[in-house]
Amino acid sequence: MKTHIIFAGLALAMLAPLTVLAKVPLASSQELGKAEGRCRDGEQGPAILVEASGLKDRKGLMKLEVYPANDDDFLQDDNILLNAGKVFRRVEQDLPDSGPVVLCVRVPTAGAYAIVLLHDRDSNHKFGWWGDGAGLSGNPKLGLKKPRAALATINAGNGLTRTAIVLNYRHGLGIAPIRAN
Repeated sequence: MKTHIIFAGLALAMLAPLTVLAKVPLASSQELGKAEGRCRDGEQGPAILVEASGLKDRKGLMKLEVYPANDDDFLQDDNILLNAGKVFRRVEQDLPDSGPVVLCVRVPTAGAYAIVLLHDRDSNHKFGWWGDGAGLSGNPKLGLKKPRAALATINAGNGLTRTAIVLNYRHGLGIAPIRAN
């Protein structure tokens, strides 16, 4: 009888740290959302394929992020979204020297998502209005304040959904696509 009590006590002592760990929020990391977002060859299911255009140059990396399609969650901190069990996906890749710039991101189910594409020209994993570029699905005109989620929303189907995003960069006091000469 005493042996059963000891083993039960040990089992509870071993489980206690696991219940604490279940309540600990995810640590901030540039890797959050990447494993879930990465498209894999031959994989079926909903995904969004984005072709970027209007790049200022071929420096740095491209970052594609997927958010819930509502104003409260759009552009929210990835830790907050994931700890609340909400959708967040991220795909990053270096820019190719030439040719099309295409990024693919998986989404959990068919439905509406808000998409943002960033050109992180200095590869510092932080967005800076002074030099980096940004674009939203639907290619709305961007301003200096946070855009509404409706301007960035795309409806993903059950398979591959294709879209094109034109990048915008800071010009004087505004933000706009680069004008072709």
